[in-house]
Amino acid sequence: MPLYMDIHELGQVSAEDVAKAHLADLEAQEKYGVNYLKYWVNENCGKVFCLVEAPNAEAANSCHREAHGLVARKIIEIQPELADGFLGDVQTNAAGAAVLPGGGADARDPGIRTVLFTDIVNSTTFTQSLGDQAALELFGVHDTIARDALSALGGREVKHTGDGIMASFVSAAGAVRCAIQIQRELAEHEKAQPDRSLKVRVGAAAGEPVEQHNDLFGMTVQLAARLCAHAQPEQILVTNAIAELCIGKGLQFEDLGEVVLKGFGYPVRAHVAAWRQ
Repeated sequence: MPLYMDIHELGQVSAEDVAKAHLADLEAQEKYGVNYLKYWVNENCGKVFCLVEAPNAEAANSCHREAHGLVARKIIEIQPELADGFLGDVQTNAAGAAVLPGGGADARDPGIRTVLFTDIVNSTTFTQSLGDQAALELFGVHDTIARDALSALGGREVKHTGDGIMASFVSAAGAVRCAIQIQRELAEHEKAQPDRSLKVRVGAAAGEPVEQHNDLFGMTVQLAARLCAHAQPEQILVTNAIAELCIGKGLQFEDLGEVVLKGFGYPVRAHVAAWRQ
């Protein structure tokens, strides 16, 4: 059965009201052949995101309409593997609300995710100069370092891009610390093996599950990828939102001001995350 995410904008909604509405959905869902799995509450923005299996979008909204009258502003079909990759196999509390890992039943997950890209500098040149096998072995150094950092800092690999990785984080600070660990480990690798030097760019952006485009983290993914492409070798480039989310986390940033990125019709304020000890 197709998987959908619906988006409600309910203003000053309380978590208790949403829990009651979700319970009403569960009571009515069999009639419409739908299955509401879990929901995310962003109380600061007054938004709710519901994950539901349904034969079509109208069946999901019909269930909402009968159960409590709070129909979704938008419903989009999403790929299950992308939902798992970006959002993770999140736990829920007794009311069905997604909760932050290790945070308890009241630590509700707002659905915000930080998307991070790494990109190996001059990866094509490596292949041409070293040969396929030697280049793959060198790229494996990046993969091992990146995956160890993801594991240590709560990241989730969404996919391997060939010359880098795309990952998702619940915590913006965790994403930045992951990027820092990657850069520091690669710097140590260069000291130990200067003839096998490997440099990467990193870009990261944070956003809601569904933004203005009908895509799961569509704009956030594009922005993170463009920041990664814009970054200098060994640089970690992040959005202003990430820098603000990291206030008080002991991380340092240099404000670059507004930068022009390919594919964006407006300048984007960017920051460089400091990583050298």
